[in-house]
Amino acid sequence: MKGSKQASEIQDLWLAYQQSKNIDIRERLIQNYLGLVKLVAGRIAIGLPQHVDKDDLISNGFFGLLEAIERFDPGKGFKFETYAVARIRGAILDAIRAQDWVPVAIRQKARQYEQTVAKLEHELGRSASDFEIAASLNISTSELNELITQLKATTIIPLEEFTKSETVSNQYTNPMQQVETEEVKDTLSKSIDKLPEKEKIVITLYYYEGLTLKEISVILKLSEARISQLHTKAVFRLRGSLSRIKSSLI
Repeated sequence: MKGSKQASEIQDLWLAYQQSKNIDIRERLIQNYLGLVKLVAGRIAIGLPQHVDKDDLISNGFFGLLEAIERFDPGKGFKFETYAVARIRGAILDAIRAQDWVPVAIRQKARQYEQTVAKLEHELGRSASDFEIAASLNISTSELNELITQLKATTIIPLEEFTKSETVSNQYTNPMQQVETEEVKDTLSKSIDKLPEKEKIVITLYYYEGLTLKEISVILKLSEARISQLHTKAVFRLRGSLSRIKSSLI
């Protein structure tokens, strides 16, 4: 009952703000949705180097929340949370890109690894094993594991922009963007189905169920480091599949 009352109060706030654009009402809306900023920032921070300040991510996400509040139209019947999460995430990722914190050497390694995996799996018609990938790169499997650990920081951005739960409502995109988005989502869905089982579970639980890597490690009874490795490997496989319709996902 309390939840229904709160929902009703929020709806009233939205209607009042649409009519008056009152700053005090906007502040009440901001306070109500600040948790979304912290949630999105926290999830993005998981895949970033430790020197990246989470408070900076939250600050950048706050501007995304402000933009979402200004642009959202409650009369369309869409959930604000869905729209806001996309705006918050976009603001954070734009700031990350602007900082250019990924070293050039790591970006080059990531590009080589992605291209190698994509080419190999296209030739094989299935997911490549660690041994096959290592052989193609002319390195040992232990060196491959070290490489995957180095590449972890480059994998948080690409798929965050294409998961179905946070896609911006169609009302905010033009027809061409809608077609492209649907094509990407369809390709992504099919590619996820082809992933090795553990990688598929990690991707599904992380991106679609909203679990953290730590929570997934408990479910799969694997170390968090192993789950992170599975996540990185899966993202690169998926980026290879998406590269046919997206020239760059970073």
